[in-house]
Amino acid sequence: MTTGDFGKGSHLHLIDGSAFIFRAYHALPPLTRKSDGLPVGAVAGFCNMLWKYVSDQNGHDAPTHAAVIFDHSSKTFRNEIFPDYKANRPPAPEDLRPQFPLTREATRAFNIACIETEGFEADDIIATLACRARDAGGSVTIISSDKDLMQLVGQGVDMLDPIKGKTIGPDEVFEKFGVGPDRVVDVQALAGDSVDNVPGAPGIGIKTAAQLIQEYGDLETLLDRAAEIKQPKRRQTLIDHAEQIRISKRLVQLDCDTPLDLTLAGLEVQPPAADTLLGFLAQMEFRSLTNRVAEKLGAEAPPVQSAPPSEAPAPEQAAIDHAGYETVTTPDALAAWVAAIQQAGAVAIDTETTGLDEMQADLVGISLAVAPGRACYIPVGHVAGADDLFGSASLVPGQLPLADVLAALTPVLTDDAILKIGQNIKYDWKILARHGIRMAPVADTMLMSYALHAGTHNHGMDELAERYLGHRPIPIKDLIGSGKSQITFAQVTIDRAAPYAAEDADVTLRLWQTFAPMLPPNGVTTVYETLERPMVPVLAAMEMAGIRVDADTLRRMSSVLAQRMAGLEDEIHTLAGEKFNVGSPKQLGEILFDKMGLAGGKTGKTGAFSTSADVLEDLAAEGHDLPARVLDWRGLSKLKSTYTDALPTYVNPETGRVHTSYSIAGAQTGRLASTDPNVQNIPVRSDEGRRIREAFVAGPGMRLVSLDYSQIELRILAHVADIPALKQAFRDGIDIHAMTASQMFGVPVQGMDPMIRRRAKAINFGVIYGISGFGLSRNLRIPRAEAQAFIDTYFERFPEIRAYMDQTVADAKRDGFVRTLFGRRINTPGINASGPAAGGARRAAINAPIQGAAADIIRRAMIRMPDAIKDLPATMLLQVHDELVFEVQQDAVDTLIAAARQVMEGAAEPAVKLSVPLVVDAGQGANWAEAH
Repeated sequence: MTTGDFGKGSHLHLIDGSAFIFRAYHALPPLTRKSDGLPVGAVAGFCNMLWKYVSDQNGHDAPTHAAVIFDHSSKTFRNEIFPDYKANRPPAPEDLRPQFPLTREATRAFNIACIETEGFEADDIIATLACRARDAGGSVTIISSDKDLMQLVGQGVDMLDPIKGKTIGPDEVFEKFGVGPDRVVDVQALAGDSVDNVPGAPGIGIKTAAQLIQEYGDLETLLDRAAEIKQPKRRQTLIDHAEQIRISKRLVQLDCDTPLDLTLAGLEVQPPAADTLLGFLAQMEFRSLTNRVAEKLGAEAPPVQSAPPSEAPAPEQAAIDHAGYETVTTPDALAAWVAAIQQAGAVAIDTETTGLDEMQADLVGISLAVAPGRACYIPVGHVAGADDLFGSASLVPGQLPLADVLAALTPVLTDDAILKIGQNIKYDWKILARHGIRMAPVADTMLMSYALHAGTHNHGMDELAERYLGHRPIPIKDLIGSGKSQITFAQVTIDRAAPYAAEDADVTLRLWQTFAPMLPPNGVTTVYETLERPMVPVLAAMEMAGIRVDADTLRRMSSVLAQRMAGLEDEIHTLAGEKFNVGSPKQLGEILFDKMGLAGGKTGKTGAFSTSADVLEDLAAEGHDLPARVLDWRGLSKLKSTYTDALPTYVNPETGRVHTSYSIAGAQTGRLASTDPNVQNIPVRSDEGRRIREAFVAGPGMRLVSLDYSQIELRILAHVADIPALKQAFRDGIDIHAMTASQMFGVPVQGMDPMIRRRAKAINFGVIYGISGFGLSRNLRIPRAEAQAFIDTYFERFPEIRAYMDQTVADAKRDGFVRTLFGRRINTPGINASGPAAGGARRAAINAPIQGAAADIIRRAMIRMPDAIKDLPATMLLQVHDELVFEVQQDAVDTLIAAARQVMEGAAEPAVKLSVPLVVDAGQGANWAEAH
């Protein structure tokens, strides 16, 4: 036998890699890489298990060949047999998902064959290799305790439980199943498996199944003679469910003919290369294991890097060439692209539509890219002729039918093994979801850019293409025009549309290839994988659900607001001594500063008076009534124009609901932004603003439920600044504002003057935003000296806050960014500026880790929420800063509140263990105002 040949005397070890991963994950506490916060606990455990395995292999039982076998993420042939196969299995934990590819890297670093095959489970690959090795005259040891693999035990094949160190042979199999290995499949087919959702025979367990197989010999004989069984219930179960049992056998029977493009000889055991293995372990920052391995291999341990570079070199790519793109207009061409996607395992996708409203826009075409320069456009909705209310339009000939295109693409767009890459892919997700396609998994270049560069530049595709690819994409205005002459994309000719659309997919793929290697060295892999990317389907589903709005309520409110505004105008005119346009800054400035002689100055190039809110608030604080009334008038005017008048225009005619759109990559701190309509900026401090929420109503038989984090930013401040007094108060459930007032001003909590508590509350929240004496004086409408004295007293009482603020600013100045508890990187580009801008940058840096952590926590809650409430008649509708709003059937309100509260209050874990409890307030009602 030549080196590497496999035959008599060979010994093959097949390691169940997926079992190793999950055993390592659950056996060890959470561990993150110090340099970037990447979860690596499962990888660490996996590497330790592999090292122990490699170290223990010596003597006559040592393997000559070995491989680690992994499950592929795609669906398998069993899902075609039984669509609900493994449907009950929960998704992998969020902090485990990014570790899967690292375990493959670890296996290769140990110089052990790493095998996985699309469409087949690890067990099938193990079965195929075991059968091949046995038939070739060798012996096999399967390193796993998985009961499903016990059907393989027999001549030449045994198992080894890696934890107990116990060999599993025919006797151990009989002890577990009551039959020999050759009848394990029959017993499993009868007993079923709730974990894998194998139905089996209802009411029959392992013990009864074994008795039946022992009595009748095999499953088919049992089913053929089921009428002979004496027990009536058992007899009828087998007769009624015979086909289901046969299907179950096909599900549990391992496939020994899995197509594998490898030979047993290629699995020959090779010692690990010291440089490769030690380099990987050092990259993972496993200091202890790196040193142990280095000592064993007689090599020098490389330094473990803890401060990685901020940039990775962009991959070399050919220039963008529109001439190389393809327009797909035949079934054969489409089939070829589907095959190319399956081969590539990843595809960039972009949809072209008739408008920007995903809930109403029609699909015009789909562009795809599988490699730089290899892109196509599939037109499906281009029209010729008029396309307006008074004309008619017909589809341009030569396009594939939309239904045929979607049918062909659905398998790859929903395949777990194929990554779908988009730029702002939430838009495309919603467009396709309206056609019954829910893409998964997805990647988003906009969110990658946001995770890397929040606050330094915008994340639109055109800017990213110019900045990172040196390419200026075709402007959309070149195709559809602008203003009154603008047309829809459906009216663009296909020959002009194709280069534009295919370029979008090509650019998106190139951006993905550019950004993906930049995530780890910048320490934002975990943020992208756990806080950005998973938000796409969650927000898309919320936006598609929408929320009901009562237009009649809004009309009544609008009328009331108009009357109140008219009354304020009369009052303002009386105070001014003349009539003028209250909404005109120019006329107001002339009244305040020319006629009334109030303190103020002309600003800007035009030399006009400033009548901004800040200026009017300062004047009102000095006791001037007219600017105070103007502020009131402006508040009502904004409510009327932005909400009571505008909200009805956003009602979707098909759903009867409003569908806001959330921007994931908006605020630097990770807070979501809401547009069209903006549901996050509805004022809650005024009665009128609160009443706007009365117009957001539940559907028939439903209730709205609001769950809101209580003082989450103060709780985070207490944790990150390590303030014992505040932490203890939160643990004891004490009124934090009353406690602060008591400690600052020396007054008892009982019977406290509400004004004193209000001042303490203003300071508590103001400090989070780095408030100055000037700002606090404006908020409380007190002299600046008095406000500054309050702040000074506050810092004397809580010196830890001052220390936190100083340290945060120092870190920001040194690094150019700050991080949240969860690793989010928030850039602070103006932190080293001088002059007035420095104060704003300093306040932003102080607040960013706190507000960012609060944003991260509610994101984590939202990502977990769909699984937590999937069995309830409930839908998550809105996110408003620290609040989540649900619609739920009336009889399930309490169940929903309990489930959602549990998710929200535990959202920080396991990534962060807060030293203060998170508390969530809940309410419910027929409308949002009642619920809140």
